[in-house]
Amino acid sequence: MSMGLGQTDNDDELLESHEINVTPFIDVMLVLLIIFMIAVPLATVDVPVDLPTSNASKQDRPDTPVYLTIRQDLKLALGDELVSHDQLAAKLEQATGGDQETRLFLRADKSVDYGELMNVMNQLRAAGYLKIALVGLEATT
Repeated sequence: MSMGLGQTDNDDELLESHEINVTPFIDVMLVLLIIFMIAVPLATVDVPVDLPTSNASKQDRPDTPVYLTIRQDLKLALGDELVSHDQLAAKLEQATGGDQETRLFLRADKSVDYGELMNVMNQLRAAGYLKIALVGLEATT
């Protein structure tokens, strides 16, 4: 009888490998890492915007809308009447009849600083008025 190296008496028994091949897993992880490294910087927005015009569909306005305007000189006007920042909550109470569910239409000059607009919106929120509609010019197509 001749014997070969590495052969057993029972040729039907196969050698099984119980090791997991992690190379495809690592390849997939590296591809996903590259995709996320490219996609995350694209998800952040750092673009200057010009917000005064809007192409939103026209909404129905109430019979007596309450307009609050921030003028170019940063003075507030409730309807046609000038209002100081200190008197804003009291004048809104008079204009709305104490109904804080009334929608307020906030208008601001294009040159008004965004921080000043947010200050006025914070004053409105502190006074209890949460329904605020921003008014802009309709875009011409």
